[in-house]
Amino acid sequence: MVYNVIGVTSGSSLDGLDLVFVGLTEVRGKWTYEIKAAERKAYTEDWKEKLSNAANLPARDYFLLHSEYGHYIGQAVNDFIATHGFDHQVHFITTHGHTVFHMPSQKMTAQLGDGAAITAVTGLSVISDLRAMDVALGGKGAPLLPVAEQLLFPNLAYRVNLGENATISAQKDGELVAFDVCPCNYVLDALAETLGRAYDEDGKLAAGGVTDQQLLDALNGLSYYAQPYPKTLTNKFGTTTVLPLIQGHQLSTQGKLNTYTKHIAAQIAKAVNLIGGEGGEVLLTGGGAHNSYLVEAIKASGLKVTQPDEQTLTFRTGLMIALLGTLRWRQETNAFASVTGADRDSVGGALWSN
Repeated sequence: MVYNVIGVTSGSSLDGLDLVFVGLTEVRGKWTYEIKAAERKAYTEDWKEKLSNAANLPARDYFLLHSEYGHYIGQAVNDFIATHGFDHQVHFITTHGHTVFHMPSQKMTAQLGDGAAITAVTGLSVISDLRAMDVALGGKGAPLLPVAEQLLFPNLAYRVNLGENATISAQKDGELVAFDVCPCNYVLDALAETLGRAYDEDGKLAAGGVTDQQLLDALNGLSYYAQPYPKTLTNKFGTTTVLPLIQGHQLSTQGKLNTYTKHIAAQIAKAVNLIGGEGGEVLLTGGGAHNSYLVEAIKASGLKVTQPDEQTLTFRTGLMIALLGTLRWRQETNAFASVTGADRDSVGGALWSN
């Protein structure tokens, strides 16, 4: 079977709305993909402000924004289809939405972007709310993407995404396991911003710094790293725990970047050993995979590293979201209890159709 799907995602960094049109092919349980077009629609300052302040809105205004943002996504999809000439080729849309509340301990998660509004604007079926069922079943609703990664890259022993958090997934004893390793780009970008940079391009700032062993030991000693998996992180951990710890040490920002880069590499190597020990290639994806200094640090930790093509690297999340929606469309499991800690595996996602 072939499914032509548009995956739509928005990250907490608010750099824009990612749209990916992908052809997904399934033959006897084996999946392949072709990214036919992908782009990032940058948010205006107005939309950045709306999304960043959403958590502080009264209930009525929050749901008005939920609808408005759904219509915004729908129009963005229409523009994307028209620009690339994909009329009458798209089977359905999968949207992750923009996460505002994620409180799995209270069995609640909420992403902006009303699926009904997207369907109303585009005339296409939409799958949304991918995390909701897993969270309702007591799961963490995260990591969300390892199920799709396992299907698209089954021959790679470990799959590490260097996003706002670094995540890892792999097969262990015939079961899919995955967890958040440590804060990644969220912390690196915050440090770079103190020098007036949006991010540390190619890790050049970090490369110019010196590792502070005392800080590195303190970071590696944080209690989260001793917890068993499945486990997940929120940006709050980086904001309230990691960054204050780093800023409490008197060294240059470049030294902090250097030390934190070494910390990420050390924790990824530790996670690989925790799951399966030595051997096997590690697939690196996510924005951090563009950071050549970080990639070299991971290699220096003793891991054999490989990376996908540039388009897959850049739009990995939209691609995976498209596949998760396709599994929902087929009524197949797209959330595993072994990954999220839920009471059972589930088929997650709300389906909206005209």
